[in-house]
Amino acid sequence: MARSLRTPKHRQLQSGLADARKAAGLTQVQLAGKLGRPQSFVAKYEVGERRIDVVEFCEIADALKLDASSLLSSIFADRR
Repeated sequence: MARSLRTPKHRQLQSGLADARKAAGLTQVQLAGKLGRPQSFVAKYEVGERRIDVVEFCEIADALKLDASSLLSSIFADRR
């Protein structure tokens, strides 16, 4: 299995999470505060410098009140 960092699917995830944060009206600092993480954590996954694991993804989605499965479905819709 190839690494996922900087692949098209990874970029879609990055932009989906960044777009959701902006749509929620949150800054990186505000989201980081909700997550109990530094702002750099949010910045690094949004620009693709860092991957997030499934638990982190779910925590981010919860903080954004985002339906995690819908975001993933939109990214992987071509696999159906």
